[in-house]
Amino acid sequence: MSLETEIRDLWQRHESGELSVDSATADDADTLDAFLDALEAGDVRAAEKEGGDWEAVEWVKRGVLLNFALRETERREYGGVAYHDVLPLRDTSDLLARGTRNTPDGTVLRRGAHVGEDCILMSPAFVNVGARVGDGTLVDSCDTVGSCAQIGADVKLGANTLIGGVLEPVEDAPVVVEDGVSLGAGCRVTSGFVVGEDSVVGENTLLTPRIPVYDLVEEEVLYGELPPERRAFTRYVESSVGDHDLFDGGAYKPAVVAMDLEAETLDATQREEVLRS
Repeated sequence: MSLETEIRDLWQRHESGELSVDSATADDADTLDAFLDALEAGDVRAAEKEGGDWEAVEWVKRGVLLNFALRETERREYGGVAYHDVLPLRDTSDLLARGTRNTPDGTVLRRGAHVGEDCILMSPAFVNVGARVGDGTLVDSCDTVGSCAQIGADVKLGANTLIGGVLEPVEDAPVVVEDGVSLGAGCRVTSGFVVGEDSVVGENTLLTPRIPVYDLVEEEVLYGELPPERRAFTRYVESSVGDHDLFDGGAYKPAVVAMDLEAETLDATQREEVLRS
């Protein structure tokens, strides 16, 4: 029986009320552990690109949810500090052989997180269950990579960047940051937003489907995505709320402006590669 079939069976039993944290067997626990192992190895993932669009892999997201539904919160220890969770932290003994480095005192990888080769994880940073961090990617200090978020290869997440997680509903694709993207410090990417490959995003930019992206290259307004090879930053545009008498002088709302990448922008991004060597 395949892992997918086993997870689907567990989900059906759980949804029918037949399976709970109290009735789960050792075999059920083994299936959940094998599923987390597959996530960490990169054998399964929470979203895949099909026909140019990112789609959620529903059975994988259900497997993540089952690991919460069928496990009890336990007292655990890490670095001499006690904590309480349904999942242990990820074993990081495999990172050295793959050229990935993580700094101590606050770099937390939860069980079920995939981290590729030649990555850098700076403390404090947090990578949640189901997340995927591609080869050669930098996760900088104070960064969070949420549940099931998909981060591509050779990505730079600037300090204090938040990559949101989308765990429920299972049919919704999580946040995706494609290969070669550089996110400036303080960026926020949430609610299933897709950042196109090789884009450079200015610091403190909020990327969410509720905020319009004014793409000056194709001269169109987009929601939920930033096209590939764009230089993006936040600007403010007039809001209809400004018509209210309370707003003396008008009101403005945030928007994202996307332009062609400039040579100097690419040069500055490439110079940062020295830090990864």
